[in-house]
Amino acid sequence: MINFLKRQTEHFYPGYFAMVMATGALSLSAWYLGYHLFAEILLYLNIVVYFVLIVLNIIRLSVNTKAVWSDFTNEIKGPGFFTFIAASSVIGSQLSIISNMPILGFYIWVLILFLWIVLIYSFFTILIIKKSKPLINESINGGWLLLIVSTQSLAILGVLMQGPSNYEDIIMFISLCLFFLACMLYLAIIVLIFYRLMFFEMEAMSLTPPYWISMGALAITTLAGAIFILNGSGIILEFETFIKATTLFFWAFGTWWIPLLVVLGIWRHVIKKVPLNYNPELWGMAFPLAMYTVGTINLSQALELSFLMIIPDITYMIALMAWGLIFIGMVVHHGKRLRRY
Repeated sequence: MINFLKRQTEHFYPGYFAMVMATGALSLSAWYLGYHLFAEILLYLNIVVYFVLIVLNIIRLSVNTKAVWSDFTNEIKGPGFFTFIAASSVIGSQLSIISNMPILGFYIWVLILFLWIVLIYSFFTILIIKKSKPLINESINGGWLLLIVSTQSLAILGVLMQGPSNYEDIIMFISLCLFFLACMLYLAIIVLIFYRLMFFEMEAMSLTPPYWISMGALAITTLAGAIFILNGSGIILEFETFIKATTLFFWAFGTWWIPLLVVLGIWRHVIKKVPLNYNPELWGMAFPLAMYTVGTINLSQALELSFLMIIPDITYMIALMAWGLIFIGMVVHHGKRLRRY
């Protein structure tokens, strides 16, 4: 039995929690657009998937410890571990908004904040002191922006959840610092991604779905800024004008990414004929589409720009189709694997 579990989990994708992120973002999109029943169904599904993935990762950590460590210290796979932080925060946000359980969100926030601190400092320390380092075109990709996504998801949950009243100012301060930190990290990392895209030969096989996180990180930054404007208190209110400008800046940048990513996807799959088979990395494409919808809805409310609501009605349907097709592909893919055994 142990050998079977070892074989099955040895190459388990460390970023699989992106499925929880995508499902949570789609659920929140549905809630804001008035599809409350569907949003609740997705919440329950997300909780099940979240705990299944936790169990699978615990099993992998127990029977494939070396493989887990190898992935975490790898420049390409390592950022995938931050999907757990983002997924946990998204679950907490769903519980706060859809189920009206902000107190539970507080306990999730405290635990995940601690894990985020451990993960982010371990990740950067390991890569900095590493003796043998790959070239930039062999290591950097859109997956690195999961560091930003996880940080912003914590900032959002910090504002949405309900902590002890005597700690509210501290929580708002921490959330605001996380927001600004994530903005800084995005600007630093996206320069390296642009450098790779523009000045190194890009093979079609290398243009993987995580590049969509280039837009997804901006979408969740937009959501964070809008949530701050709509729900923030204390020190956040003193920065409201700056946050509004920053939020619109990142939303505009994220919107710019979308046509480029679509064109590059056509180039990859239509012109270069790379098969569009199921791969867990595809959840890294479903999440940005749904998060862009949530971010735009909240931006429209925060800046009182009602005409922007034309966009979420369209992007929600696209995100729903993408999520549905990837979910079906996942079921078929794993169904075939099970039949082999």
